[in-house]
Amino acid sequence: MSPVAKLFKWGTCVYEAFLALPVLGGLFIIANGWVPLAVAFLLHAVAIVILQRERKPIVGNVLGIITSILAFIPLLGWIMHGITALVLLVEGISSSRQANRY
Repeated sequence: MSPVAKLFKWGTCVYEAFLALPVLGGLFIIANGWVPLAVAFLLHAVAIVILQRERKPIVGNVLGIITSILAFIPLLGWIMHGITALVLLVEGISSSRQANRY
């Protein structure tokens, strides 16, 4: 995986994990007028393009886009940010262990 792809995979994972923090993440989203959800949407979209070019897993980032769309619902958003962060974490760990197959 290229350094840019790793940056987007791990960066989106950390961002989703931050947004999944019960009080802090919610306050951050509300205080900034739900703009962090739009930022998350864009980060996941760019990550999908980069990861597809390298034929790497994109499931976590697709789930991140869905989460960004539905996260305005308070409890659902919190749960989905947590699930998305876990999926991205598992994908990041498994992708970094795999050898390139050409």
